[in-house]
Amino acid sequence: MDLLIEKSLARGSVSAPPSKSYTHRYLLAAALADGITYLENVDLSNDIMETLSCIKVLGAEYEIKNQTIIIKGSKKRSSCPLFFELGESGSSLRFLIPIALALNNKITIKASERLIKRGIAVYEKIFQEDHFNYEITDTTITIEGALRAREYQILGNISSQFITGLLYALPLLEEDSKIIVTSEIESKNYLDMTIDVLHQFGIEIEWSDNLFLIKGNQKYHPVNAKIEADFSNAAFLDAFNLIGGKVDIINLPFNSLQGDKIYLTYYKLLQSSSPIIDMANCVDLGPILMSLAACLNGAKFINTKRLRLKESDRILAIQNELAKFGAVVDALDNEVIVFKKPLHKPLTAIDSHNDHRIAMAMTILLSLFGGTLKKAEAVNKSYPSFFEVIKKLGIEVHDDVIDK
Repeated sequence: MDLLIEKSLARGSVSAPPSKSYTHRYLLAAALADGITYLENVDLSNDIMETLSCIKVLGAEYEIKNQTIIIKGSKKRSSCPLFFELGESGSSLRFLIPIALALNNKITIKASERLIKRGIAVYEKIFQEDHFNYEITDTTITIEGALRAREYQILGNISSQFITGLLYALPLLEEDSKIIVTSEIESKNYLDMTIDVLHQFGIEIEWSDNLFLIKGNQKYHPVNAKIEADFSNAAFLDAFNLIGGKVDIINLPFNSLQGDKIYLTYYKLLQSSSPIIDMANCVDLGPILMSLAACLNGAKFINTKRLRLKESDRILAIQNELAKFGAVVDALDNEVIVFKKPLHKPLTAIDSHNDHRIAMAMTILLSLFGGTLKKAEAVNKSYPSFFEVIKKLGIEVHDDVIDK
């Protein structure tokens, strides 16, 4: 789907969508709970629908009523292999694998080539250590082996999602386990969110520095919860305020554990100077921060390597698309520099690279100059109502675009 974004200003009040990161965590915990969980304020993005498909295979039942999901948990233990079909949800895949292996000795997961290419190296090391049989093709992962209670030594600078997956699965085993993280932990705030949700469901984890102690034979208990608003996607709405708009986001929980609330600090820095911004704990903010740097004062971004392993190679995508606006972006191994340069209307269509965060970041810039966004449907991954929301704020969006 191609969209024409006209030059226009955003004005008005808006609620940020529910946190996708929290929703994944609540859904999987609810699937493992003995009883019925009620989750309010759920946005049915593509990624969330993929996690819902996972919990159904695990044996949970669910019903959707408006923005509430009612989940009847069931830890389905079966000798029959489990088959999961995903699209591109990295959270769904990485959270799921150890949970499924704690319940079943053989699983097969079908997913997009891009998601498989992003890799599960942390889990592969575990499979090799415990002599699992596994095979990874372009679109499938097949694993045979039983997750066991033991000491796990894993890297924490690839993705915190691998640690989260183990933290969900290990309490289900009979014996105690231990996770020792052998590198600096990046995206620590996501682990804070994981521990928060697990505690709500009655699971106790002891976490000190790089050590996690997990008691075995624990039970998940159902909860009633409301998903809090998402700082990651709120950052795109708030970005309009840095380019002349006036948007009031009315529901952000400022005491949240979400790491991406750091965008509030970084936006102030981008407005006042050409700062150095550390991406280690907020990698999902990369596209919008770099886009804003290009139209404000420039910036240097460090610890950027993981941006290459997302829904797209976000560093390459940002370089290619910002260049169409006249921006200059240098990319090194683990660093990106966005220079302050005059921008202009892009002479060719902007490509989302089928990445939701690239699509939304480029939409913000297009509202300054006007232009065409290709593959705009990428936003459905996390924020399916994004274009409807910004239309209500006054951004002129048209879908009658002739493909160029």
